[in-house]
Amino acid sequence: MKCGICGKEYPSDYYFRFEGTCLECYGKMSPGERHEAKFGALMKHPMTSTSFEIHGYRVTKHLGVVRGLAVRSRSIFGRIGADLQTIFGGDITLFQELCEKTRDRAFDLMFEHATEVGANAVVGIRYDAEEVTDGVTEVICYGTAVVVEPE
Repeated sequence: MKCGICGKEYPSDYYFRFEGTCLECYGKMSPGERHEAKFGALMKHPMTSTSFEIHGYRVTKHLGVVRGLAVRSRSIFGRIGADLQTIFGGDITLFQELCEKTRDRAFDLMFEHATEVGANAVVGIRYDAEEVTDGVTEVICYGTAVVVEPE
């Protein structure tokens, strides 16, 4: 096997931390690079579903509930801009942006949690949102971390 970073040949996958990354190269990585290597190795094509199955795959192991929690607020200028948008009606794009970014962050945090427990898929994904205080939005994204393999 060959390391995708340094190009060194190894006799087996025993010498690899993650697919394509040997132990030596992994040891030289920063924490951020390690996270990216781990995330990419476990979820190359992130598999998610709001149902409890993924077509073409079977669940071989349930790893439990994983979650991501994000809390965001708008700046005072963003709040003023959104208030002006409400006067004219229509889409309140400044709040839509806030909600989307918060949902995305919660989803990403859930995936980080899933990779930490060794999952390669998350099923039964749900969101819940609440206004913590005026202008502050909390979003939690949760699901069941699983290991799947092709049928």
